[in-house]
Amino acid sequence: MKNPLHLRKKSSLPKSGQSIHSSSLHTRPATGKRPIFRRRRFVFTWKKLWVTLLVLIGIFVLSATAVFAFYIRELPNPRTISQPPIQSTQILDRHGHELYTIHSDQNRTIVSGDQISKYSKEATVATEDATFYTNPGFDLRGILRALYDHLTHRGLGGGGSTITQQYVKNALLRDNSQTIDRKLKELILSIEVDQIYSKDEILTGYLNEIPYGSTAYGIEAASETYYGKHAKDLTLSEAAILAAIPQAPTYYSPYGNHLDALFNRKNYILDRMAAVGFITQAQANQAKTEAPSAANPNFKTQTDLIAPHFVFYVREKLIETLSNDPQQAELMLDQNGYKVTTSLDPNVQEMAQGVVSKLAPNIIKRNHATNAALTAVDPKTGEVLAMVGSIDYNNSKSGNTNFADAELQPGSSFKPIVYATLFSPPNTFAPSSITYDLPTDFGGGYKPLDFDRQFRGPVTNRSALAGSLNIPAVKNLYLAGIDASIATARNLGITTLNQPANHYGLSLVLGSGSVTPVEMADAYAAFANGGVHNPLRPILTIEQNG
Repeated sequence: MKNPLHLRKKSSLPKSGQSIHSSSLHTRPATGKRPIFRRRRFVFTWKKLWVTLLVLIGIFVLSATAVFAFYIRELPNPRTISQPPIQSTQILDRHGHELYTIHSDQNRTIVSGDQISKYSKEATVATEDATFYTNPGFDLRGILRALYDHLTHRGLGGGGSTITQQYVKNALLRDNSQTIDRKLKELILSIEVDQIYSKDEILTGYLNEIPYGSTAYGIEAASETYYGKHAKDLTLSEAAILAAIPQAPTYYSPYGNHLDALFNRKNYILDRMAAVGFITQAQANQAKTEAPSAANPNFKTQTDLIAPHFVFYVREKLIETLSNDPQQAELMLDQNGYKVTTSLDPNVQEMAQGVVSKLAPNIIKRNHATNAALTAVDPKTGEVLAMVGSIDYNNSKSGNTNFADAELQPGSSFKPIVYATLFSPPNTFAPSSITYDLPTDFGGGYKPLDFDRQFRGPVTNRSALAGSLNIPAVKNLYLAGIDASIATARNLGITTLNQPANHYGLSLVLGSGSVTPVEMADAYAAFANGGVHNPLRPILTIEQNG
Protein backbone atom coordinates (compact mmCIF):
# COMPACT_ATOMS: atom_id res chain seq x y z
CA MET A 1 0.00 0.00 0.00
CA LYS A 2 1.35 3.36 -1.03
CA ASN A 3 2.07 5.98 1.52
CA PRO A 4 -0.45 8.78 0.85
CA LEU A 5 2.15 11.37 1.80
CA HIS A 6 4.38 12.21 -1.17
CA LEU A 7 7.27 14.55 -1.54
CA ARG A 8 7.15 16.56 -4.69
CA LYS A 9 10.89 16.43 -5.24
CA LYS A 10 13.50 14.62 -3.41
CA SER A 11 15.68 17.66 -3.49
CA SER A 12 13.02 19.56 -1.58
CA LEU A 13 13.51 17.50 1.56
CA PRO A 14 14.75 19.64 4.36
CA LYS A 15 18.28 19.37 5.32
CA SER A 16 19.33 18.55 8.75
CA GLY A 17 18.22 21.27 11.17
CA GLN A 18 15.58 22.67 8.85
CA SER A 19 11.85 22.47 9.44
CA ILE A 20 9.26 21.45 6.96
CA HIS A 21 6.98 24.31 5.84
CA SER A 22 3.45 23.82 4.72
CA SER A 23 4.28 25.48 1.45
CA SER A 24 6.73 22.67 0.68
CA LEU A 25 4.43 19.85 1.63
CA HIS A 26 1.27 18.97 -0.27
CA THR A 27 -1.30 16.25 -0.13
CA ARG A 28 -2.52 14.68 -3.28
CA PRO A 29 -5.98 13.19 -3.53
CA ALA A 30 -6.35 9.48 -4.10
CA THR A 31 -7.03 10.16 -7.74
CA GLY A 32 -3.46 11.30 -8.15
CA LYS A 33 -4.42 14.77 -9.43
CA ARG A 34 -2.45 17.93 -8.43
CA PRO A 35 -4.05 20.24 -5.78
CA ILE A 36 -6.15 23.11 -7.05
CA PHE A 37 -5.07 25.68 -4.39
CA ARG A 38 -1.63 26.59 -3.20
CA ARG A 39 -0.86 28.96 -0.31
CA ARG A 40 1.96 31.35 -1.00
CA ARG A 41 3.83 33.44 1.51
CA PHE A 42 3.65 37.31 1.03
CA VAL A 43 7.12 38.70 0.44
CA PHE A 44 7.63 42.38 1.43
CA THR A 45 9.67 44.48 -0.97
CA TRP A 46 10.26 48.25 -1.22
CA LYS A 47 9.22 48.11 -4.83
CA LYS A 48 5.75 46.90 -3.89
CA LEU A 49 5.45 49.65 -1.26
CA TRP A 50 6.36 52.40 -3.71
CA VAL A 51 3.99 51.03 -6.33
CA THR A 52 1.17 50.98 -3.79
CA LEU A 53 1.93 54.54 -2.69
CA LEU A 54 2.06 55.76 -6.27
CA VAL A 55 -1.28 54.17 -6.98
CA LEU A 56 -2.83 55.78 -3.94
CA ILE A 57 -1.34 59.16 -4.85
CA GLY A 58 -2.61 58.80 -8.38
CA ILE A 59 -6.09 58.01 -7.14
CA PHE A 60 -5.96 61.03 -4.82
CA VAL A 61 -4.73 63.35 -7.58
CA LEU A 62 -7.38 62.15 -10.00
CA SER A 63 -10.08 62.52 -7.36
CA ALA A 64 -8.90 66.00 -6.42
CA THR A 65 -8.74 66.99 -10.10
CA ALA A 66 -12.26 65.70 -10.66
CA VAL A 67 -13.56 67.64 -7.64
CA PHE A 68 -11.73 70.78 -8.76
CA ALA A 69 -13.08 70.44 -12.32
CA PHE A 70 -16.60 69.94 -10.99
CA TYR A 71 -16.60 73.03 -8.78
CA ILE A 72 -14.48 75.40 -10.90
CA ARG A 73 -17.36 75.84 -13.35
CA GLU A 74 -19.59 77.56 -10.80
CA LEU A 75 -17.02 79.37 -8.69
CA PRO A 76 -16.66 83.17 -8.89
CA ASN A 77 -13.55 84.60 -10.50
CA PRO A 78 -10.94 84.96 -7.73
CA ARG A 79 -9.59 88.10 -9.38
CA THR A 80 -12.82 89.93 -8.54
CA ILE A 81 -11.92 89.76 -4.85
CA SER A 82 -9.76 92.85 -5.38
CA GLN A 83 -12.75 94.85 -6.56
CA PRO A 84 -13.90 97.22 -3.79
CA PRO A 85 -16.91 96.02 -1.81
CA ILE A 86 -19.76 98.33 -0.93
CA GLN A 87 -18.34 101.60 0.38
CA SER A 88 -19.87 104.51 2.23
CA THR A 89 -19.98 108.09 0.95
CA GLN A 90 -18.24 110.57 3.23
CA ILE A 91 -19.37 114.18 3.50
CA LEU A 92 -16.54 116.40 4.74
CA ASP A 93 -16.23 120.07 5.65
CA ARG A 94 -13.86 122.30 3.70
CA HIS A 95 -10.93 121.25 5.92
CA GLY A 96 -11.49 117.52 5.38
CA HIS A 97 -13.20 116.76 8.70
CA GLU A 98 -16.05 114.29 8.48
CA LEU A 99 -19.56 115.67 8.87
CA TYR A 100 -21.57 112.61 7.94
CA THR A 101 -21.35 109.20 6.33
CA ILE A 102 -23.96 108.00 3.84
CA HIS A 103 -24.38 104.24 3.75
CA SER A 104 -27.01 101.54 3.50
CA ASP A 105 -26.50 98.75 6.00
CA GLN A 106 -22.70 98.75 5.69
CA ASN A 107 -20.64 101.78 6.62
CA ARG A 108 -17.28 101.18 4.94
CA THR A 109 -14.31 103.21 3.74
CA ILE A 110 -11.64 101.36 1.76
CA VAL A 111 -8.03 102.18 2.65
CA SER A 112 -4.73 100.93 1.25
CA GLY A 113 -2.33 98.78 3.24
CA ASP A 114 -0.09 101.69 4.16
CA GLN A 115 -3.09 103.46 5.70
CA ILE A 116 -3.57 100.70 8.29
CA SER A 117 -1.61 100.58 11.53
CA LYS A 118 0.89 97.72 11.68
CA TYR A 119 -0.52 96.93 15.10
CA SER A 120 -3.90 96.19 13.51
CA LYS A 121 -2.31 93.84 11.00
CA GLU A 122 -0.24 92.06 13.63
CA ALA A 123 -3.11 91.78 16.13
CA THR A 124 -5.34 90.25 13.46
CA VAL A 125 -2.73 87.76 12.27
CA ALA A 126 -1.78 86.73 15.82
CA THR A 127 -5.41 86.13 16.69
CA GLU A 128 -6.94 84.78 13.50
CA ASP A 129 -4.15 82.96 11.66
CA ALA A 130 -0.67 82.75 13.15
CA THR A 131 0.64 80.86 10.07
CA PHE A 132 -0.80 83.40 7.65
CA TYR A 133 2.53 84.48 6.16
CA THR A 134 3.68 80.89 5.51
CA ASN A 135 0.54 78.89 4.70
CA PRO A 136 -0.67 78.38 1.10
CA GLY A 137 -4.10 79.81 1.78
CA PHE A 138 -5.23 76.97 4.04
CA ASP A 139 -3.94 75.25 7.17
CA LEU A 140 -4.17 71.46 6.88
CA ARG A 141 -3.62 70.90 10.58
CA GLY A 142 -6.34 73.43 11.40
CA ILE A 143 -8.74 71.78 8.94
CA LEU A 144 -8.13 68.32 10.42
CA ARG A 145 -8.51 69.69 13.93
CA ALA A 146 -11.79 71.41 13.07
CA LEU A 147 -13.02 68.24 11.31
CA TYR A 148 -12.17 66.12 14.36
CA ASP A 149 -13.95 68.54 16.66
CA HIS A 150 -16.99 68.53 14.39
CA LEU A 151 -17.17 64.73 14.25
CA THR A 152 -16.62 64.28 17.98
CA HIS A 153 -18.69 67.32 18.98
CA ARG A 154 -15.91 68.34 21.33
CA GLY A 155 -15.37 71.87 20.01
CA LEU A 156 -11.95 72.21 21.60
CA GLY A 157 -9.70 73.13 18.74
CA GLY A 158 -11.19 76.35 17.41
CA GLY A 159 -11.90 77.17 13.79
CA GLY A 160 -9.88 75.79 10.93
CA SER A 161 -10.17 78.75 8.54
CA THR A 162 -7.21 80.92 7.62
CA ILE A 163 -7.47 84.65 7.00
CA THR A 164 -7.48 83.91 3.28
CA GLN A 165 -10.40 81.50 3.67
CA GLN A 166 -12.36 83.99 5.75
CA TYR A 167 -11.69 86.70 3.17
CA VAL A 168 -12.90 84.42 0.39
CA LYS A 169 -16.01 83.48 2.36
CA ASN A 170 -16.94 87.12 3.03
CA ALA A 171 -15.88 88.74 -0.24
CA LEU A 172 -16.56 86.06 -2.87
CA LEU A 173 -18.91 83.42 -1.51
CA ARG A 174 -20.85 85.53 1.02
CA ASP A 175 -22.11 82.27 2.49
CA ASN A 176 -21.84 81.32 6.17
CA SER A 177 -23.25 77.80 5.84
CA GLN A 178 -21.16 74.92 7.24
CA THR A 179 -21.77 72.46 4.41
CA ILE A 180 -18.98 70.39 2.86
CA ASP A 181 -19.93 71.85 -0.50
CA ARG A 182 -19.28 75.42 0.68
CA LYS A 183 -16.06 74.39 2.45
CA LEU A 184 -14.69 72.82 -0.73
CA LYS A 185 -15.48 75.94 -2.73
CA GLU A 186 -13.81 78.06 -0.09
CA LEU A 187 -10.70 75.86 -0.10
CA ILE A 188 -10.32 75.94 -3.90
CA LEU A 189 -10.76 79.71 -4.07
CA SER A 190 -8.37 80.27 -1.17
CA ILE A 191 -5.62 78.40 -2.98
CA GLU A 192 -6.23 80.45 -6.13
CA VAL A 193 -6.35 83.77 -4.25
CA ASP A 194 -3.11 82.94 -2.44
CA GLN A 195 -1.42 82.33 -5.79
CA ILE A 196 -2.73 85.56 -7.37
CA TYR A 197 -2.26 88.11 -4.57
CA SER A 198 0.48 88.97 -2.11
CA LYS A 199 -0.03 88.34 1.59
CA ASP A 200 -0.26 92.07 2.29
CA GLU A 201 -2.92 92.49 -0.39
CA ILE A 202 -4.96 89.65 1.11
CA LEU A 203 -4.63 90.99 4.66
CA THR A 204 -5.53 94.52 3.56
CA GLY A 205 -8.58 93.26 1.69
CA TYR A 206 -9.64 91.21 4.70
CA LEU A 207 -9.34 94.19 7.07
CA ASN A 208 -11.39 96.32 4.66
CA GLU A 209 -14.09 93.65 4.44
CA ILE A 210 -14.91 92.29 7.90
CA PRO A 211 -17.62 93.66 10.25
CA TYR A 212 -16.72 95.50 13.44
CA GLY A 213 -20.16 95.91 14.96
CA SER A 214 -23.24 97.99 14.19
CA THR A 215 -22.88 99.30 10.61
CA ALA A 216 -19.08 99.66 10.79
CA TYR A 217 -17.47 97.47 8.14
CA GLY A 218 -13.73 97.55 7.61
CA ILE A 219 -10.92 98.82 9.82
CA GLU A 220 -11.21 102.48 8.75
CA ALA A 221 -14.93 102.79 9.52
CA ALA A 222 -14.38 101.02 12.85
CA SER A 223 -11.53 103.33 13.78
CA GLU A 224 -13.58 106.42 12.91
CA THR A 225 -16.64 105.07 14.73
CA TYR A 226 -15.02 104.10 18.02
CA TYR A 227 -12.01 106.42 18.23
CA GLY A 228 -12.64 109.30 15.84
CA LYS A 229 -9.32 108.73 14.07
CA HIS A 230 -7.88 107.07 10.98
CA ALA A 231 -6.83 103.42 11.00
CA LYS A 232 -3.21 104.37 10.38
CA ASP A 233 -3.12 106.25 13.70
CA LEU A 234 -4.31 103.42 15.96
CA THR A 235 -2.26 102.67 19.05
CA LEU A 236 -1.34 99.12 20.10
CA SER A 237 -4.10 99.11 22.73
CA GLU A 238 -6.72 100.43 20.28
CA ALA A 239 -5.67 97.96 17.58
CA ALA A 240 -6.04 95.06 20.01
CA ILE A 241 -9.57 96.17 20.90
CA LEU A 242 -10.61 96.33 17.25
CA ALA A 243 -9.06 92.93 16.56
CA ALA A 244 -11.20 91.53 19.39
CA ILE A 245 -14.52 92.62 17.88
CA PRO A 246 -14.93 90.59 14.63
CA GLN A 247 -15.22 87.24 16.43
CA ALA A 248 -18.63 88.37 17.78
CA PRO A 249 -19.31 91.98 16.66
CA THR A 250 -22.56 92.44 18.56
CA TYR A 251 -21.36 90.78 21.76
CA TYR A 252 -18.02 92.61 21.83
CA SER A 253 -19.40 95.99 20.72
CA PRO A 254 -17.75 98.91 22.58
CA TYR A 255 -21.25 100.36 22.92
CA GLY A 256 -22.70 97.09 24.25
CA ASN A 257 -23.08 95.50 27.66
CA HIS A 258 -20.08 93.15 27.61
CA LEU A 259 -17.15 95.49 28.06
CA ASP A 260 -15.47 93.17 30.59
CA ALA A 261 -15.43 90.40 28.00
CA LEU A 262 -14.13 92.83 25.38
CA PHE A 263 -11.21 93.96 27.55
CA ASN A 264 -10.40 90.37 28.55
CA ARG A 265 -10.19 89.45 24.88
CA LYS A 266 -8.05 92.53 24.25
CA ASN A 267 -5.56 91.28 26.87
CA TYR A 268 -5.60 87.80 25.33
CA ILE A 269 -4.78 89.28 21.91
CA LEU A 270 -1.90 91.30 23.35
CA ASP A 271 -0.47 88.11 24.89
CA ARG A 272 -0.88 86.31 21.55
CA MET A 273 1.01 89.10 19.79
CA ALA A 274 3.84 88.67 22.28
CA ALA A 275 3.78 84.88 21.93
CA VAL A 276 4.25 84.97 18.15
CA GLY A 277 6.95 87.63 18.38
CA PHE A 278 5.21 90.74 17.04
CA ILE A 279 5.73 92.64 20.30
CA THR A 280 7.47 92.01 23.61
CA GLN A 281 5.63 90.90 26.70
CA ALA A 282 6.56 94.21 28.30
CA GLN A 283 4.79 96.06 25.47
CA ALA A 284 1.77 93.82 25.89
CA ASN A 285 1.60 94.47 29.62
CA GLN A 286 1.89 98.22 29.07
CA ALA A 287 -0.85 98.24 26.44
CA LYS A 288 -3.17 96.38 28.82
CA THR A 289 -3.19 99.44 31.07
CA GLU A 290 -3.63 102.01 28.29
CA ALA A 291 -6.95 103.29 27.00
CA PRO A 292 -9.18 101.78 25.99
CA SER A 293 -9.14 99.60 29.10
CA ALA A 294 -11.56 98.50 31.77
CA ALA A 295 -10.44 101.41 33.93
CA ASN A 296 -10.56 103.94 31.09
CA PRO A 297 -12.77 102.88 28.16
CA ASN A 298 -12.42 106.23 26.37
CA PHE A 299 -14.47 105.35 23.32
CA LYS A 300 -15.77 108.10 21.05
CA THR A 301 -19.06 109.47 22.33
CA GLN A 302 -22.04 108.94 20.08
CA THR A 303 -22.89 112.56 19.45
CA ASP A 304 -25.51 114.38 17.37
CA LEU A 305 -24.84 115.28 13.77
CA ILE A 306 -22.69 118.27 12.91
CA ALA A 307 -24.55 120.77 10.68
CA PRO A 308 -27.33 118.23 9.99
CA HIS A 309 -29.47 120.54 7.84
CA PHE A 310 -26.48 121.34 5.64
CA VAL A 311 -25.52 117.66 5.37
CA PHE A 312 -28.94 116.65 4.06
CA TYR A 313 -29.04 119.70 1.79
CA VAL A 314 -25.77 118.46 0.27
CA ARG A 315 -27.19 114.96 -0.05
CA GLU A 316 -30.06 116.31 -2.16
CA LYS A 317 -27.62 118.20 -4.37
CA LEU A 318 -25.55 115.03 -4.80
CA ILE A 319 -28.61 113.09 -5.92
CA GLU A 320 -29.37 115.80 -8.48
CA THR A 321 -25.75 115.74 -9.68
CA LEU A 322 -25.10 111.99 -9.93
CA SER A 323 -28.11 110.81 -11.94
CA ASN A 324 -31.40 111.84 -13.46
CA ASP A 325 -32.86 108.78 -11.75
CA PRO A 326 -33.18 109.54 -8.01
CA GLN A 327 -33.27 105.85 -7.06
CA GLN A 328 -30.10 105.16 -9.02
CA ALA A 329 -28.41 108.17 -7.43
CA GLU A 330 -29.41 106.96 -3.95
CA LEU A 331 -27.88 103.56 -4.69
CA MET A 332 -24.67 105.17 -5.92
CA LEU A 333 -24.38 107.22 -2.73
CA ASP A 334 -25.00 104.16 -0.57
CA GLN A 335 -22.51 101.88 -2.28
CA ASN A 336 -19.95 103.67 -4.46
CA GLY A 337 -17.89 105.27 -1.73
CA TYR A 338 -17.59 108.93 -2.72
CA LYS A 339 -15.54 111.43 -0.76
CA VAL A 340 -17.44 114.72 -0.92
CA THR A 341 -15.64 117.85 0.25
CA THR A 342 -18.14 120.60 0.97
CA SER A 343 -17.84 124.37 1.40
CA LEU A 344 -18.88 124.35 5.07
CA ASP A 345 -16.56 126.30 7.37
CA PRO A 346 -16.86 124.74 10.86
CA ASN A 347 -15.93 128.02 12.59
CA VAL A 348 -18.57 130.00 10.71
CA GLN A 349 -21.07 127.20 11.30
CA GLU A 350 -20.43 127.34 15.04
CA MET A 351 -20.92 131.12 15.05
CA ALA A 352 -24.15 130.80 13.05
CA GLN A 353 -25.51 128.17 15.39
CA GLY A 354 -24.68 130.37 18.36
CA VAL A 355 -26.43 133.39 16.84
CA VAL A 356 -29.60 131.43 16.10
CA SER A 357 -29.66 129.78 19.52
CA LYS A 358 -29.17 133.10 21.32
CA LEU A 359 -31.26 135.57 19.32
CA ALA A 360 -33.94 133.57 17.54
CA PRO A 361 -36.19 132.72 20.52
CA ASN A 362 -36.91 136.38 21.35
CA ILE A 363 -37.36 137.31 17.70
CA ILE A 364 -39.75 134.42 17.20
CA LYS A 365 -41.77 135.41 20.25
CA ARG A 366 -41.92 139.08 19.26
CA ASN A 367 -43.00 138.34 15.70
CA HIS A 368 -45.25 135.36 16.47
CA ALA A 369 -43.09 133.15 14.27
CA THR A 370 -42.48 129.42 14.59
CA ASN A 371 -38.80 128.94 13.83
CA ALA A 372 -35.63 130.56 12.49
CA ALA A 373 -32.87 129.79 10.01
CA LEU A 374 -29.55 131.30 8.94
CA THR A 375 -27.36 130.86 5.88
CA ALA A 376 -23.93 132.37 5.20
CA VAL A 377 -22.64 132.58 1.62
CA ASP A 378 -19.24 133.82 0.44
CA PRO A 379 -20.04 136.58 -2.15
CA LYS A 380 -16.82 136.04 -4.09
CA THR A 381 -17.30 132.28 -4.60
CA GLY A 382 -20.92 131.37 -3.88
CA GLU A 383 -19.69 128.83 -1.32
CA VAL A 384 -22.11 128.06 1.50
CA LEU A 385 -20.08 128.65 4.65
CA ALA A 386 -22.82 127.88 7.17
CA MET A 387 -26.38 126.67 7.27
CA VAL A 388 -28.64 126.48 10.32
CA GLY A 389 -32.03 125.19 9.25
CA SER A 390 -33.82 125.54 12.58
CA ILE A 391 -33.16 126.45 16.20
CA ASP A 392 -32.92 122.82 17.32
CA TYR A 393 -32.60 119.95 14.85
CA ASN A 394 -33.61 117.44 17.53
CA ASN A 395 -36.88 119.21 18.29
CA SER A 396 -39.61 116.65 17.68
CA LYS A 397 -42.05 119.15 16.13
CA SER A 398 -40.29 120.92 13.28
CA GLY A 399 -36.60 120.87 14.21
CA ASN A 400 -35.55 118.59 11.40
CA THR A 401 -37.22 120.82 8.79
CA ASN A 402 -34.58 122.80 6.94
CA PHE A 403 -36.16 126.25 6.80
CA ALA A 404 -33.02 127.56 5.10
CA ASP A 405 -33.99 125.50 2.06
CA ALA A 406 -37.77 125.71 2.42
CA GLU A 407 -39.94 127.78 0.08
CA LEU A 408 -41.02 130.82 2.11
CA GLN A 409 -42.38 134.24 1.26
CA PRO A 410 -39.45 136.68 1.34
CA GLY A 411 -41.47 139.77 2.25
CA SER A 412 -39.76 143.08 1.61
CA SER A 413 -36.39 141.36 1.08
CA PHE A 414 -37.49 140.90 -2.53
CA LYS A 415 -37.53 144.67 -3.16
CA PRO A 416 -33.80 145.03 -4.02
CA ILE A 417 -34.25 142.52 -6.87
CA VAL A 418 -37.03 144.66 -8.35
CA TYR A 419 -34.97 147.87 -8.00
CA ALA A 420 -31.98 146.10 -9.60
CA THR A 421 -34.24 145.37 -12.57
CA LEU A 422 -35.47 148.97 -12.65
CA PHE A 423 -31.92 150.32 -12.76
CA SER A 424 -30.78 147.94 -15.53
CA PRO A 425 -30.91 148.57 -19.30
CA PRO A 426 -33.04 149.14 -21.26
CA ASN A 427 -34.64 151.01 -18.36
CA THR A 428 -33.42 154.55 -17.77
CA PHE A 429 -34.39 154.86 -14.13
CA ALA A 430 -31.73 155.57 -11.54
CA PRO A 431 -31.43 155.61 -7.71
CA SER A 432 -31.95 159.37 -7.91
CA SER A 433 -35.19 159.09 -9.90
CA ILE A 434 -38.35 160.33 -8.16
CA THR A 435 -41.32 158.15 -7.24
CA TYR A 436 -44.43 159.45 -5.48
CA ASP A 437 -45.36 157.89 -2.19
CA LEU A 438 -49.09 158.69 -2.32
CA PRO A 439 -52.32 156.69 -1.92
CA THR A 440 -52.67 154.62 -5.08
CA ASP A 441 -55.25 152.13 -6.38
CA PHE A 442 -53.50 149.62 -8.62
CA GLY A 443 -56.76 148.08 -9.78
CA GLY A 444 -58.98 145.43 -8.37
CA GLY A 445 -59.05 147.17 -5.04
CA TYR A 446 -55.33 146.67 -4.44
CA LYS A 447 -54.24 149.70 -2.37
CA PRO A 448 -51.00 148.91 -0.49
CA LEU A 449 -49.84 151.00 2.47
CA ASP A 450 -46.43 151.69 3.93
CA PHE A 451 -45.58 150.05 7.23
CA ASP A 452 -46.27 153.29 9.19
CA ARG A 453 -49.37 154.15 7.12
CA GLN A 454 -47.78 157.52 6.27
CA PHE A 455 -47.43 159.16 2.82
CA ARG A 456 -44.22 161.01 2.01
CA GLY A 457 -44.96 162.45 -1.40
CA PRO A 458 -42.05 162.61 -3.87
CA VAL A 459 -39.06 160.45 -2.76
CA THR A 460 -35.96 159.26 -4.54
CA ASN A 461 -35.75 155.58 -5.32
CA ARG A 462 -32.69 155.45 -3.09
CA SER A 463 -34.76 156.73 -0.14
CA ALA A 464 -37.73 154.54 -1.00
CA LEU A 465 -35.56 151.42 -0.99
CA ALA A 466 -33.67 152.42 2.13
CA GLY A 467 -36.98 153.04 3.95
CA SER A 468 -38.58 149.88 2.53
CA LEU A 469 -41.58 151.90 1.37
CA ASN A 470 -44.30 149.73 -0.12
CA ILE A 471 -46.15 152.12 -2.44
CA PRO A 472 -43.04 153.27 -4.38
CA ALA A 473 -41.91 149.60 -4.59
CA VAL A 474 -45.16 148.48 -6.19
CA LYS A 475 -45.00 151.41 -8.63
CA ASN A 476 -41.41 150.51 -9.56
CA LEU A 477 -42.35 146.84 -10.12
CA TYR A 478 -45.00 148.06 -12.55
CA LEU A 479 -42.39 150.17 -14.34
CA ALA A 480 -39.70 147.44 -14.34
CA GLY A 481 -42.13 144.70 -15.36
CA ILE A 482 -43.01 141.50 -13.51
CA ASP A 483 -41.52 139.21 -16.15
CA ALA A 484 -38.28 141.21 -16.21
CA SER A 485 -38.06 141.17 -12.40
CA ILE A 486 -38.57 137.40 -12.33
CA ALA A 487 -35.83 137.07 -14.96
CA THR A 488 -33.48 139.11 -12.74
CA ALA A 489 -34.31 136.84 -9.81
CA ARG A 490 -33.44 133.80 -11.90
CA ASN A 491 -30.18 135.40 -13.01
CA LEU A 492 -29.35 135.82 -9.31
CA GLY A 493 -29.88 132.12 -8.63
CA ILE A 494 -33.53 131.95 -7.54
CA THR A 495 -35.15 128.86 -9.01
CA THR A 496 -38.59 128.79 -7.38
CA LEU A 497 -40.47 131.56 -9.26
CA ASN A 498 -41.82 129.38 -12.03
CA GLN A 499 -45.40 130.62 -12.35
CA PRO A 500 -46.67 133.10 -14.99
CA ALA A 501 -46.43 136.80 -14.11
CA ASN A 502 -50.16 137.16 -13.56
CA HIS A 503 -49.98 134.50 -10.87
CA TYR A 504 -47.91 136.82 -8.70
CA GLY A 505 -49.17 140.24 -9.69
CA LEU A 506 -47.74 143.48 -8.34
CA SER A 507 -47.63 142.07 -4.81
CA LEU A 508 -44.55 140.12 -5.90
CA VAL A 509 -42.39 143.04 -4.80
CA LEU A 510 -43.79 142.71 -1.29
CA GLY A 511 -42.93 139.02 -1.15
CA SER A 512 -45.95 137.14 -2.49
CA GLY A 513 -43.75 134.68 -4.39
CA SER A 514 -41.99 131.81 -2.60
CA VAL A 515 -38.20 131.57 -2.48
CA THR A 516 -35.69 129.67 -0.35
CA PRO A 517 -33.55 131.62 2.14
CA VAL A 518 -30.36 129.98 0.90
CA GLU A 519 -31.04 131.17 -2.67
CA MET A 520 -31.95 134.62 -1.39
CA ALA A 521 -28.64 134.73 0.46
CA ASP A 522 -26.90 133.88 -2.81
CA ALA A 523 -28.84 136.59 -4.65
CA TYR A 524 -27.85 139.18 -2.05
CA ALA A 525 -24.24 138.03 -2.33
CA ALA A 526 -24.22 139.46 -5.84
CA PHE A 527 -24.98 142.92 -4.40
CA ALA A 528 -21.97 142.54 -2.11
CA ASN A 529 -19.82 141.43 -5.06
CA GLY A 530 -20.33 144.45 -7.31
CA GLY A 531 -23.30 142.92 -9.12
CA VAL A 532 -21.41 139.75 -10.10
CA HIS A 533 -23.34 136.61 -9.23
CA ASN A 534 -21.62 133.34 -8.35
CA PRO A 535 -23.88 130.28 -8.28
CA LEU A 536 -24.33 128.50 -4.97
CA ARG A 537 -21.49 126.11 -4.41
CA PRO A 538 -22.06 123.84 -1.41
CA ILE A 539 -19.91 121.05 -2.91
CA LEU A 540 -16.25 121.66 -3.73
CA THR A 541 -15.10 118.23 -4.94
CA ILE A 542 -16.47 114.71 -5.44
CA GLU A 543 -13.89 111.91 -5.45
CA GLN A 544 -14.14 108.13 -5.60
CA ASN A 545 -12.78 106.35 -2.52
CA GLY A 546 -10.22 103.62 -2.94
